[in-house]
This record gives sequence, C-alpha cells and structure tokens, in this order.
Amino acid sequence: MPSLYVHVPFCVQKCDYCAFYSHSLVSSPEDFISVYLEGLEVEMAKRQKDAPQGVSSLFIGGGTPTVLKDEELECLMKMIQRYFQMNLGAEKTVEGNPGTLTTEKLNILRRYGVNRFSLGVQAFDDELLTGVGRRHTARQAREAIQRLRTAGFKNINLDLMFGLPAQDMKLWRASIEEALSYSPEHLSLYGLMLEEGTPLYKRYMDETKEASLPDDDLQAEMQEWAVERLKQAGYRQYETSNFARQGYECQHNLGYWRGADYLGLGPGGVSCVNRVRWKNVEEVSAYRDRLQKGQDLVDEEGLELLSLQDCMAERMILGLRLQEGVNITSFRNDFGVDLRDIYRDILERYKHKNVFMFQGDYLCLNPKLSFVANGVLQEFVGGLV
Repeated sequence: MPSLYVHVPFCVQKCDYCAFYSHSLVSSPEDFISVYLEGLEVEMAKRQKDAPQGVSSLFIGGGTPTVLKDEELECLMKMIQRYFQMNLGAEKTVEGNPGTLTTEKLNILRRYGVNRFSLGVQAFDDELLTGVGRRHTARQAREAIQRLRTAGFKNINLDLMFGLPAQDMKLWRASIEEALSYSPEHLSLYGLMLEEGTPLYKRYMDETKEASLPDDDLQAEMQEWAVERLKQAGYRQYETSNFARQGYECQHNLGYWRGADYLGLGPGGVSCVNRVRWKNVEEVSAYRDRLQKGQDLVDEEGLELLSLQDCMAERMILGLRLQEGVNITSFRNDFGVDLRDIYRDILERYKHKNVFMFQGDYLCLNPKLSFVANGVLQEFVGGLV
C-alpha cells in the first residue's frame, strides 16, 4: 500500500532559498489554481489504480497548501476522499505557513480528517525571516500555533532553520526555546542549503560580496546544541533532522526512509511504485493540458527504471539517516542478499573509525557523525563488493 503526496505548487511569494517547484500567486494568472485543480482530478482518477487497496498515509505539501481559498481547499479534500481510501486513524498531514491559516481553513481540514499539521516557522525573529524572504512575522507564527491548537490539532510539527544569514547561537537558542514553550509534538530542524538558481544562492555565491552566513563549524555547533536540548526536553531524534515525542514520529516520511512505495500527484510530483520512479511535468498549464488530452504526464527524462543496485543504495542512504538504521532482515527479504556481504568493503573501511554500529538486527550510523555523514553515505552508490 503506497503513501500519497499531493503537491500544491502555490505560495504567497517564494522564499529566497526555495528550490521547490512553485508559483508566487502575486505574479500568477487568476485562474491558475482552477487550472491546477482540473488537472489534479484527472490525474487522481488515473492513478487510483496504483493504490487499489488505498493509501497508507497522506501528505499535502508545496508550495503552501494553505494559500488556497476555502472553496479551493475543500475541493481538494473532496477529490482526495473520492479517489483514495485510507484507514481510519491514518496519518493525514497538511503543511502551511503562518499568515495563511484561518479558522475556516483549519475547520475544513479537520472535517476531512486531517490530524497532523506541519507549520513552516523557520525562526521566531523578524529580521532573520526577512533576511531569507519569508513573508510572515514571528507574531503571525505565534498566532498560527494558537489557532491550530484551538482548531483541535493534537499533532503539530514546527519547522525551524539554522545557518540563516546573521544568525548566531543566541538567536538559534532563542528560537528553539520559544518553540519548546508551545509543546509541539514534533520538530524538524534544517540547516540552510544554498540551492543553485535561488536568490539566496546568487546573493551569497557572488565572490564580489562578503558572505555573512554562519560557517560549517557554527552550524555543526547549532545542531549539536539543539540535539542535546531537545533530548533534555523529551524529544527523540529519530532521523537526522527530525525530533518527536514518543508516538509522534512522522509515519509518511518514515515510509520514504524505509523504502516504501509512494505516489506523488500534481505538477512536479514524484512517484515510485514497484521500482519505477517518475516525475510529472512541472508547468501547471502543460500539466492540465496533457491530462485532458490523454497524453503522458511524464517526459522521457522524468522516467527512471531503478536497478536492484539503485534500490539497495537508496535503502542504505535513506535508512542510515534514521536513528534505528537499516533493518538487516528486511533488507535481505526485499533484495535477497545480506547487506553485510555486499557492502563489506565500505563497512571494513570505516570499521575502526566508529562510523557504523550494529545494534541487534540493525546497521546504524554513529549519531555523533550525522551532520557530516553525507560524504560517507554516498559511497553506497556503486559500492557493491
């Protein structure tokens, strides 16, 4: 049973660091959302066959799904309910940004069974928010958290970012402490990434300008401090960037990290079913037009037939981001080989550096090395014996 992701590619305005496919509504045609919804319903009807038993979880992301008007949001929720079955109590997440949440929108989500909300706070400091092009204020973030609780959400995630321009340890600690004061069930902490093509990348990769971004050492210090502080507060770091109270781990994302199938609908949506991965065209009008004409949504370069080696490498790279690690028995059942045999050279190479640990039926990454582990994990690509 795959999970379901629905991409809503609209924002009030794109943040300066964002490389995800989305449109700023201030510069989009008035009918763009209706064009999107028309195409999405056709795709849902088409993809229903890929989940004959229903879907295991739902995540509506973007963009900013909560920029949709009340009637548009209700239309979206009705379509999902019409085409995809879901077990009672299954995790249903919607993400949104402060400043776009209203009581009526949250009531609509609750009526359709949404039981988890991921709020893009990033920082509780107006200057830091302005520095990366965020459209909301710290006050709006506080109001949004209160509005979510009032609407009855008992599973809230707060996104926070470290390594922002002009951010120091004092400001980072202040954001963490304020976030903890609201007792969220889940926290996601992300280091700022300079993605090529974004305004922030252009601003700080221009060699004629003096960069004011925190360096790698400071970012590592920020993460290490946050890991320890959240541990003290009762949050478990179950994945490199994610922390949860017991029982509130994000089930949808756990599916990705454990190698489960998933459907990604909407412009730019990515799916992977039975070792076939595909990505939809991104442009909204082209997405709708292709669907209405019965044409394939996937360009040739957007289709990938994953080899067994590709799938094994992804399982290792994603699974080792989890605190639990990669389950050795599940790996053997899924791929017919023992990871200790096929990745013997890599495991031996790092044996005396305490990079990997065996704990029962799991291979784990040393949690102290999670911040700098990407280089090591990439060795699993093409790293078979």
